[in-house]
Amino acid sequence: MSNVVVVGSQWGDEGKGKVVDWLSNRADVVVRFQGGHNAGHTLVIGNKVFKLSLLPSGVVRPGKLSVIGNGVVVDPWALIDEIEAIRSQGVEITPETLLIAENVPLILPVHGAVDRAREAKRLGTTGRGIGPAYGDKIARRAIRLCDLNEPDVLSRKVDALLAHHNALLRGLDAEEIDRDWLLQQISDVAPKIMPFAGVAWQRLDALRNQGKRILFEGAQGAMLDVDHGTYPYVTSSNTVAGNAAAGSGLGPGSIGYVLGITKAYTTRVGAGPFPTEQDNDIGEQLGERGREFGTVTGRRRRCGWFDAVMVRQAIKTGGITGIALTKLDVLDGFESLDVCVGYELDGQPVDHLPAGEGAQARIKPVYETLDGWSDSTMGARSWAELPATAIKYIRRIEELIEAPVALLSTSPEREDTILVTDPFAG
Repeated sequence: MSNVVVVGSQWGDEGKGKVVDWLSNRADVVVRFQGGHNAGHTLVIGNKVFKLSLLPSGVVRPGKLSVIGNGVVVDPWALIDEIEAIRSQGVEITPETLLIAENVPLILPVHGAVDRAREAKRLGTTGRGIGPAYGDKIARRAIRLCDLNEPDVLSRKVDALLAHHNALLRGLDAEEIDRDWLLQQISDVAPKIMPFAGVAWQRLDALRNQGKRILFEGAQGAMLDVDHGTYPYVTSSNTVAGNAAAGSGLGPGSIGYVLGITKAYTTRVGAGPFPTEQDNDIGEQLGERGREFGTVTGRRRRCGWFDAVMVRQAIKTGGITGIALTKLDVLDGFESLDVCVGYELDGQPVDHLPAGEGAQARIKPVYETLDGWSDSTMGARSWAELPATAIKYIRRIEELIEAPVALLSTSPEREDTILVTDPFAG
């Protein structure tokens, strides 16, 4: 049996939550390996709706171990609030069901202050401190969860942290963070979060050796990857499947099948290039039908036609084995559907999204028009229930992105899923 990595193949918001929840029924362990509380998953289970940010999707299933890996940046106050919110919906969360890697970097109030003062308007970030926290990790001044057990180390690290960030806040004419106040905030939250801390890599290695099936859950999407995305309009971590190994503490050999969650059209939140964006009635229609608002921020998503060039690139850079195609039902009723099959840059054909910021902004999509369908695909659970033109649309996408559809999601409901290939079977 194969361990499975689930990643987004576009700009995030592809419907990973439902698919991860569906797959977690077959898994023993669910691991979140990157990102922060700027990402969100919505799970619809019966008549209950769970909105998760930091918690892995496996927490809503009894008997599963959920792990927040070292590649995540954790806001302890946001996490405690999320745990309490999910508990209030009848889900039991204990140190036996949730493990947080002791070496996760923490997002502190100073990070949010810097983020909001410096970056939010420029890049369209959520202003929640994710970028500055990752910056501290790379600059080796991060405060990690394990530091909360060592007051002397914590005090020294807070001094170093504020020496850097308060200088930035002064330069941005923003209010500085008081040292004693910050230490008190950390001291107050430590007893609430430390019971969940542990040596995640060691626990995961033991579980893997026992033959337990591990599901690695990513946040955002491939085109928000800090290396391979539309830089600088990206998130601050590696979102591709390769980071599942580094962000969990398991080696690359622990990764088996890589499932790329792919929306049947394209959306994006925040600033940055979007070649197939439809800033018109079509975009409005896609947004309304797909309920395209962010789980965490509530921000309206920009909408456009399916971009096969971008998804093919995500498949290559992310090592995606097969895709889970979601929200096909949003396209019900369109007489025709455009699919981006190539780009033009300064009048010349281009077969990939270039790395340069200026070039990305000048890209023009080349479309192929396919027939739409009038019958509903909502809730279909077999290929026989799909209109012939919908199947033709899916097959053409497979050809263009050079990867098969392993799973088709036809509604937010867990059981409205057509399984072609079981990722856990390898």
